[in-house]
Amino acid sequence: MTPHDFLADQFQGHRPHLKAVAYRMLGSLSEAEDAVQEAWLRLARSDSGDIDNLGGWLTTVVGRVCLDMLRARKSRREESLEERLPDPVVSLADAADPEQEVLLADSVGLALLVVLESLTPAERLAFVLHDMFGLPFEQIAPIVDRTPGTAKKLASRARQRVRGAIPNPDPDPADQRRVVDAFLAAARGGDLAALVSILDPDVVLRADGGVLTGGMKVLRGVAAVAGQLATFQRMATSATTHPARVNGLAGLVNTIDDRLISVMSFTIADGTISTIDILSDPDRLARLDLTRLEP
Repeated sequence: MTPHDFLADQFQGHRPHLKAVAYRMLGSLSEAEDAVQEAWLRLARSDSGDIDNLGGWLTTVVGRVCLDMLRARKSRREESLEERLPDPVVSLADAADPEQEVLLADSVGLALLVVLESLTPAERLAFVLHDMFGLPFEQIAPIVDRTPGTAKKLASRARQRVRGAIPNPDPDPADQRRVVDAFLAAARGGDLAALVSILDPDVVLRADGGVLTGGMKVLRGVAAVAGQLATFQRMATSATTHPARVNGLAGLVNTIDDRLISVMSFTIADGTISTIDILSDPDRLARLDLTRLEP
């Protein structure tokens, strides 16, 4: 094995972790892949013999790459991910895929990723690297050009916003699935009372249909979301619904004649639905890898 092959083999061992970091930072699977690839290019150009801790070095590099990408995204005033749902990661409801388990450890639901999009790039990096991956602030500080104390304050501010924005999902997948099944039954039957009974009073519905619907629409409160019952009923009765895990949480994949029409993710907290996220953008659905949905 050549030194280059040996280095490439070591890098592959770290790739799942690096992609998990980048996905949480960027909310985009394609951009996460780009960030990981850039880390490999920088590693290949470096003197790897001087690297004592390859995993830490690579995590730092990916963090810097993602920070630059987030800053560029804002400075160019491009369409931001605050105006669309992050990319979902979809698998069979009972699937056990090691790579996805790393990517979605701690059930990084779409609702959490939406909140992360509201943070500043530096806050997001400090929170992701420290709270989600346990990096010390001494290692985070140079990435954001701050002192360790300031990096700690960045993470603290981010933590407060995250905790105040979304509830902790119920941990039992079976409990989550029961509530989603109840939602589906209420939708199919057009049962308003049953639907209202499983919605949190402050439920939030985000629906992203892409350019065809003018981007993401957001509804808040049980009255507004329950008011979509007719839409839910059309979906439930005209489409074939497939139980799935969407970003580690209970969800549904909806198809018509084997054509993917939407992906739905539910955040279940205290036995009720606190958020519903629906991606129906045809362009983005076409890019999803749903091979793991094959039985």
